Amino acid sequence: HVQLVESGGGSVQTGGSLKLSCVASGEGVYNSACMGWFRQAPGQKREAVAALYTAGDSTFYADSVKGRFTISQDNAKKTVYLQMNSLKPEDTAMYYCAAKRGPAWSCAIQENGAPVMEYDYWGLGTQVTVS
Repeated sequence: HVQLVESGGGSVQTGGSLKLSCVASGEGVYNSACMGWFRQAPGQKREAVAALYTAGDSTFYADSVKGRFTISQDNAKKTVYLQMNSLKPEDTAMYYCAAKRGPAWSCAIQENGAPVMEYDYWGLGTQVTVS
């Protein structure tokens, strides 16, 4: 049984920072997998924000967050982080952690914000509000 648990959301002012965490548990979920962060604002479609490949150094970002967000991991803790700096009101959304097994290229994010391949496992989300 795979479980992803997010934490770290909250309310911040424009220009502020937050760091989200996602702890993964379950057999094999963290081996050669894509771990991604997605977000969905009310009335908007879900979009991929950042992703990484757990077995290598590959990271991927949506254009809207490049230079402001950083995805990282702690393999020993099976935890993925999303450091969010220079936050803007348009970053307000529910942020979800997701996982899927696959090669590094499958972690990529398309220009339209959709992942190259769909994810299999999802957390319940953590709310980020920027005002």
